[in-house]
Order: sequence, then structure tokens, then C-alpha cells
Amino acid sequence: MRIGIVGAGAIGGWLGVRLARRRHEVSVLARGQTLDALKERGWRLDIDGETLSARVTASDDAADLGMQDVVLITVKGPALPALAPLIVPMIGPTTLVVPMMNGVPWWFHQGGGGELPPTQLRSVDPDGAIAAALPYGQIIGNVVHAAAGVQAPGHVVHKAGNRLIFGEPSGRLTTRLDQLCTAFEDAGFVTERSERIRYDIWYKLWGNMTMNPISAMTGATCDKILDDPLVAGLVLQVMAEAQMIGARIGCAITERGVDRNAVTRQLGAFKTSMLQDVEAGRPLEIDQLLSAPREIAGKLGIETPMLDALTALTRLFAQQNGLYPEQTASRASRHLFAVEA
Repeated sequence: MRIGIVGAGAIGGWLGVRLARRRHEVSVLARGQTLDALKERGWRLDIDGETLSARVTASDDAADLGMQDVVLITVKGPALPALAPLIVPMIGPTTLVVPMMNGVPWWFHQGGGGELPPTQLRSVDPDGAIAAALPYGQIIGNVVHAAAGVQAPGHVVHKAGNRLIFGEPSGRLTTRLDQLCTAFEDAGFVTERSERIRYDIWYKLWGNMTMNPISAMTGATCDKILDDPLVAGLVLQVMAEAQMIGARIGCAITERGVDRNAVTRQLGAFKTSMLQDVEAGRPLEIDQLLSAPREIAGKLGIETPMLDALTALTRLFAQQNGLYPEQTASRASRHLFAVEA
């Protein structure tokens, strides 16, 4: 396959090295020092006690890379509205577009679900630029269950996990879905063909929509968050609101929040991805984790006081620390006001 990767960070490198070593033609849209490193030395991945390397085609211009069979999007959510139109030269009429990102993606409700008809989520695609550039009919949904980090430009370290869930937004088990999963399995990934990828996305969100922002604001690891009775109570209240939303959009979660948090507690003192973004000075994925669920709740007339408070505090924290662009904050404020009105 011709596989294009948009975003040469931790997850992109973890995927790209292994796919390239299975003789797929991997192309990477990158920039800066990472682009230089990929051109000079190729990609490197530390995994299972060894360092794997792979040569890939890299450019900061999608037109140089050309149309792909599959495009994997592994950038952070805040970058995608501006980036999506630039990806268009990589997408042909049969190209599969696979967002491998945290939180609620722009396409999540384009096909409707539950009580909510098809709708565009303005919180994550404010101007419709993403939906216009990346065709809904070519989307394959995804959930990543893995952790990796960047040691240096072009050098990625795998930390944990090896599971990928793929699914058609429609829930159908198609030939193209099976072929995609087979390619990843051949590269050593554990894959799942899901008939409910929207639920899988919502379930992962349910677990990290609280831990991520609370850790970002406080600097606390997840064990400390759950060890504090008041904070743990707040977590459960937000999770309960998310369950109410999910039940109305075809993503009903029947598990108890305390049981889900018991699984998180077993992971010990770990830093969430959002806390790592704070430490690295990167923009935070607030809209994907918080604003989008809140937008959906507003469309359904569901009151979410705890989610509202967590969203507002996280946004303000990020603004004050230069981790939430002013124009994004302005759009989010207008949107939140509109929902409240």
C-alpha cells in the first residue's frame, strides 16, 4: 500500500516505522527538524528493547507525496482545521482517511446517531474546513490504545500498548476495513474490526475527558487525582453527564464510573497526554475532549453543569498559559454562549 502519515510525532512514528518495514510505501508530511531528521537518517523506533529504523519519503508539501491508498492523521486536534486543506493532494477518490486522534473527531456525528440527526460539530470544525477537505465517505474511524513518546526529532520511543480499533462510521464490516486491518496485523499490530466505532470513541473519551484536563491544570498524576475524594467525586459527576449524553446518541455506556476508574488506578502514577502537552508547551486538545461533548449535550437539551465547569476552567488555564490560541478561545466562547442561550 501507499500509506501517507500526516504528523510525524510519537504515534505517527510508532506506526510509520513498522508499516515501512513491512514494505509498504510510507510517505510522511512533516516539517522543521523532524523533516530534516527523516530525510537525513530515516525514522527510528525504540520498541521491545531494540531500535528499529526505516527509510520513508518525507516532505512539507503534500503535493510532493501524491495520492495515497491510506492517509493516517496523527496530529493533535488543534492543528487539523488549518492543516486539513493542505492534505487534499494526498487524497484520491478511493483513499481511506484514518484519523488517529484523541477525543471526538469532526466526523463523529456527520452520519447522525441516536436522537441526534446528522450534524457538523462546530467546536472541532468551526468553519467546516475539515469536513470539506476530508470526505466523510472515505473515513475509517479509529481508536488507539498505545502510548509512545518522542525522544528526538525522527526518534520515537514506544512505551505501552499495541491495540488499534478500526471501524466504518456506518458500523458495516466492509472489504476495505478488512484489508486495512490485515495490513496492520501483518505489521505486528493487534487490531479489532468494530461494528460500533462511535461507541469505542465515546468509551475512550469517557475515561480520559476528566483525567486529562484535571492533570493538565494541577500537574498531578492520575493516582493522585483518584486518591483525592473531592476530585474523584468531580470525575464521577462528569462521567455521569457523559453517560447521559452517550445514551442519547447511540453510545450508551452501562459500566459504572467507579469501575472504570479502578482500571485507571491500576496504571499507577502516570502522566496523561495533556499534562505532557502542558510540560512541552503544546496547544491542548480541549475542544476535542470537552467542548465537543458539551456541544452535543446542548443540541440535545441536556444540562451538564460539571462538564461546563471543567471546560471553562481548563480553557482559562490554557489561555493564561498560551496553550489555547486567542482566536480559538473566542470561537469557543461564542459557541458556548450560543448553546447556553
